[in-house]
This record gives sequence, C-alpha cells and structure tokens, in this order.
Amino acid sequence: MSLTVDDFDFPLPPELIAQHPASERSASRLLHVCGQQQFNRQFIELPSLLRAGDLLVFNDTRVIKARFFGQKETGGQVEVLLERIVDATHAIAQIRASKSPKPNTRIKLAEAFEVLVTGRAGASGEFFALELVDGKDLWDLAEQFGKLPLPPYIEHPAEGADEARYQTVYAREPGAVAAPTAGLHFDEAMLATLGARGIQTAFLTLHVGAGTYQPVRVEKIADHRMHSEHFAIPATTASAIATTRAAGGRIIAVGTTSLRALESAGNPDGTVRSGPAETSIFITPGYHFNVVDRLITNFHLPKSTLLMLVSAFAGYDHIRAAYAQAVAERYRFFSYGDAMLLEKSDAV
Repeated sequence: MSLTVDDFDFPLPPELIAQHPASERSASRLLHVCGQQQFNRQFIELPSLLRAGDLLVFNDTRVIKARFFGQKETGGQVEVLLERIVDATHAIAQIRASKSPKPNTRIKLAEAFEVLVTGRAGASGEFFALELVDGKDLWDLAEQFGKLPLPPYIEHPAEGADEARYQTVYAREPGAVAAPTAGLHFDEAMLATLGARGIQTAFLTLHVGAGTYQPVRVEKIADHRMHSEHFAIPATTASAIATTRAAGGRIIAVGTTSLRALESAGNPDGTVRSGPAETSIFITPGYHFNVVDRLITNFHLPKSTLLMLVSAFAGYDHIRAAYAQAVAERYRFFSYGDAMLLEKSDAV
C-alpha cells in the first residue's frame, strides 16, 4: 500500500478539540475498536475489558517546564521550546523568532540566564543546539523559570490546574516536553481496581520530545524521517513481559510512546530487550507488531505520524471508521480529550 499524507486527513470540527481535561481523570469516554466494530463506553469501564494476567505498560516520564520567552542581543523576541536537555549545560530546542538565530547568537531567557546557539540539530536541522553560558544547571533553571509546554492546539496559557492535570499520577522521571496523554486518564483508584482484578502493571521511560508535534512535510509517508527520542526499559519490565507472554497474557501499551519503545526493543518472540536506547521508529500500515497486543490511546491529529501508527495497529479502514464515529458521537479530541482501546488487527 503506497500511502500519502492526505490518506490520513479527516474533517474535525474545531469545537471537538478539548481545551481542558475532564472533571475527573477517569471520567472521559472510551471508544473500544474491535476490527470493524466500535463500542461507545466510559473509561471507568476499562478494568472490565481486561482480564487477570494481562500486563499494562505505562510510560513514567515527567513533563518538565520547557517553554521560555526571551530576546536576542539585537532585541528580537524569541520563544524557545526545549526538545531535550542533553546534560546540565546543553539542550536541543525549537526556536520561534522573526529571523532564525545564527550560530553564536546569544539569547537571554526569562530575563534570568543566557544560552548560546551553537548550530542546528536534528535529522533535518529542524532544531537548534543550545549551550548554557553561565555554567548553571539547565534542569534547575527549567524548573525555576520555565513554563509548562501545553500543546499548540490548546489555546490558553498553562494554568495552575494544568501543572497537575497535564502530568500522569505515576510520573517519576523528568525529561519530557509533552505528556504521554493516554496515561492522563488513570487515577489512583483506577490503578487500585486494576491491581485488585489481577491485572499487572509495569513501567518504562520514553522522554516525549516537542518533535511529536512536527508536521509531516513530505507527500509520500515512506519519505518521512522521524525525530529520535530516548527511552529505557527496566529489567523488571522486560521480565514481566516475558512472564506474561509465557502465561498467555496480553501486553497492553498505555499510549503510543509506550508502544514505540516496546516495539523498538522487541524481539520476534514478543519479549523485549532491557536497558537504555534511542528510537526513531516510524510505524505505518504494513508494520508487523512483535510485542503489543492492545493499545490505549487518545485521538490524534489529522495527517500525523501517530494517526499513521494507530492505523497500522488497528487497521487503516477500521481507524477511518472509528474516527468518523468519534466525530459523529462528539468525542473530545487530542491531549485533554477522550480515549480509545484498540485491538490489534491483521488488516492493513
């Protein structure tokens, strides 16, 4: 199947883009997609759709305050969104300015500290490499002076409530600049219910980068190159996956980030390799999934790589039908929106 970006477009009324989260984390709706069939449910029903011995794999990354406003030495205003903090004094970032900064440009951020633009970064030079000028710690500066980086389709600036709700309840490892949003639906009560039913949980870490919102700029999706993200799978998680697989349980990825990490580290027998790694995996229809059996995810942007991923997982025609139903049923879309439970399909 030779697919273009336009094959992943769909009409979405703007009012369906959720600007705020549901009143309670687990109060969202859940569209259960089983091949050609779709079932309208509530997220609180999720435990009844799983069975004892299943394993849910969560991404425990924590969103950092990665957005800064500042100015160049010339006085020009800039907005900086960190893609990744490489170490205490180096980062990769997106920069919005009237003119792209050249190498050796100094930028003062938050009226508090300076960074030096040392050059371009990323597979196609879409990011900028930054170096801290004054020798302080970027992690501390981000926490002290940065702002929470809400997605571009959320129209209000980050508020106090966002700092709690745009973060999973199990977030532990700081480094993401976008939340693994499928996990936002889980609260402590839901996790306790899952455990009481014998449904196992495990964790990995994939630091979601700002590149997750980068548009696909080629016509044929085969020509697109993904940005790279860092992930780590603990030995305990790899062991839990092997044990679950051997016992006939199902591996359920909570979010596309968990799925991308698991498939990147996957073996043909459905087990995974533990340890740290980088992934630039681009999953499109025709991909063979080795590890993940079911996927919990939110609704994704038209023409996005994540829409291509879920189309590969659940079947292209099945996802098109499911999204059409979601629009007709007025589901809430994107980061603060409703969720889907997808069954893996052999259909392309």
